[in-house]
Amino acid sequence: MTDARNWVLAHDLGQRIDSIGARAARAATAELAADLDAIRRIAIANGITPALPVVHALESALAAGQRGPMIADGLALLRDAVNCGRADPGASTAFAAACAIRFNA
Repeated sequence: MTDARNWVLAHDLGQRIDSIGARAARAATAELAADLDAIRRIAIANGITPALPVVHALESALAAGQRGPMIADGLALLRDAVNCGRADPGASTAFAAACAIRFNA
């Protein structure tokens, strides 16, 4: 993937993450889950595998009724996963571990 395409993709995903954050307190859980699913599909299609465990953790937290700081923290972690520039199993494992700590604390 070219640097310009990487930037455009990261920018698009960043805007999607910001949109979820802006609406997280008042939007329906199903609406937020659909937005997270769109991010997951884009991440899969573009090999951004570190984002996948974070999306899963956010969906689980929303399903459990979480809102506020926990979701905001998860969205910040999702932004980091999208922008980390790695797609190796170690990066995905590191983000999964971060989710385990942040979402189960």
